[in-house]
Amino acid sequence: MKDIKAGSVQFNHTPGDKAANLERIHSFTEQAAKAGVRLLVFPEMCITGYWHVRKLGRGDIEALSESVPDGPSTRRLLRLSEEYGVTLGAGLIERSEEGRLYNAYVVAMPNGQAVRHRKLHCFISEHMASGDGYTVFDIPQGVRVGVLTCYDNNIIENVRITALMGAEVLLAPHQTGGCDTPSPRCMGLIDPKLWENRHESPAAIEAEFRGTKGREWLMRWLPSRAHDNGMFLIFSNGVGVDDDEVRTGNAMILDPYGEILAETWKAEDAMVVADLEAGLLDMCTGSRWIRSRRPGLYELLTVPTGFERDTRTLRFAGKGRRQT
Repeated sequence: MKDIKAGSVQFNHTPGDKAANLERIHSFTEQAAKAGVRLLVFPEMCITGYWHVRKLGRGDIEALSESVPDGPSTRRLLRLSEEYGVTLGAGLIERSEEGRLYNAYVVAMPNGQAVRHRKLHCFISEHMASGDGYTVFDIPQGVRVGVLTCYDNNIIENVRITALMGAEVLLAPHQTGGCDTPSPRCMGLIDPKLWENRHESPAAIEAEFRGTKGREWLMRWLPSRAHDNGMFLIFSNGVGVDDDEVRTGNAMILDPYGEILAETWKAEDAMVVADLEAGLLDMCTGSRWIRSRRPGLYELLTVPTGFERDTRTLRFAGKGRRQT
């Protein structure tokens, strides 16, 4: 890996307005390039909008969807990437050649290449399918990158496999925080009025973003994904009202020791930037632990327990509540 300056963006997308959301992406890409950023990460489904999609019928979702890499949004990302010399990732709804719909994340590179990751644990709509493969690749800036979208990162096996495939930097786009969940001690809803009054009373909404519904929840697990697997991790998230929930932002960049290099809990569109120093990777804890593995002991990891459930089944079984 080569040293690289990376950025993570949080922004409040406009549901269904791809043109407006792509303009926000353009603006942040321009800012990032001026700051010397060469790898820029935007949130999950930030081009199409996210939480409102659960209420849409198949026809409306199809109307929002696009092919990848030939669709207009991917082509726009590729033009931005080439113009500014920045590898950038952003999420949308993909329509495959077979007509299947996916929660997809597109990474556009200055050399004209585009790679997409299909979320492995998609539950936003019964009309959308889950992906069935891991996404690890090299970007022109000399870094091997992996992508896991939101819930994908919760499953520790997904992150470990991504690391075993050589990922040095994990892109972790999300739409999370402030969620209504079946777990009584996990997150919880945020009053939308706090977001509406954020300019008059910023301390109130920022306390929620820094508390158990946002940063404190992330700190229970997110640093371990970076630390245990010896990877840099770039966490990007929506911020503000997302249909009837409020996303907490908390954009951050972590090093391979799970230390936070840069973060924000501001209740606004924002970008954080950090230098990813390749020298941290070789002897970091996670890298040494991976070298100490004994794969012959791990057969049980591939044996079904009988308790497995499709993420969508869990979602619908949760009395209409979202799984986090």
